[in-house]
Amino acid sequence: MAKPPFIELADAPPIPILFEDRSVIAIDKPAGWMLVPHSWQRTGWNLQAAISSSINAGHYWARSRNLKFLRYIHRLDADTSGVLLFGKSFGAVETYGDLFQSRQMEKRYLAIVHGKPRSPDWTCNLPLGSDPQAIGRVHVDDEEGKDCETFFRVLRSKGNFTLVEAHPLTGRQHQIRVHLSATGHGIMGDPLYGPSAEEMPYTRPPLALRSVELAYRDPFTKRPVRIQASADEWLKTYGWTAHEEKPGPQPTAVAPTPPQKPAPAKRGAFPRRRV
Repeated sequence: MAKPPFIELADAPPIPILFEDRSVIAIDKPAGWMLVPHSWQRTGWNLQAAISSSINAGHYWARSRNLKFLRYIHRLDADTSGVLLFGKSFGAVETYGDLFQSRQMEKRYLAIVHGKPRSPDWTCNLPLGSDPQAIGRVHVDDEEGKDCETFFRVLRSKGNFTLVEAHPLTGRQHQIRVHLSATGHGIMGDPLYGPSAEEMPYTRPPLALRSVELAYRDPFTKRPVRIQASADEWLKTYGWTAHEEKPGPQPTAVAPTPPQKPAPAKRGAFPRRRV
């Protein structure tokens, strides 16, 4: 029998597998699953623990692949859906993790935000750090915050909302959400950084943020890989016309180079407005 194109977990709908090779599996993560330490064993919410439990139980999706190990390489917020990459070995987790750390992994998200940005595209470089006033929150911290960079592009508007494409060149916690909120365009349904209850008295919708693409050069074969998740059904849940958004020019993550060599120029040129 053929390998199932999805991950089957107990008491949960199947999770689609978007891409697979000898080293990694990419899934279309549903909103609601957390990526938390494996020691937290409430598998109804802990995606890593649920997957490990399924592998250990010998469920067919894993058994058909002879899988003994599968671990997330990067993270998505619990309420964010879309492309999520897992490694099939400790070596793969470390090697692909280096692609994220060295900015050689291109990431593209879609977000529905409040209001209409004045510029068709812009870059936000506001540094971010943990908010001492609220556990689990992040805020702009000009003094001690970590460097961040996100490129944004407006795709289309509907009423008082705008569909935005986001390319985070760094991978800080809640980076896209805080950068959009700081520019006055919080993400629809964001309970931490969106409009206050007074500004949005109606029932809050799910967080309108989706990871739709990862692109990288395979560290072993050196071949380019592009993994995409459809946005059609996701857009429909927010009342938007369902059609695939064509990505615009993409900022390219460039790996650090030794000091004696000149830094390579980034591929793709953008008219950027600094925030």
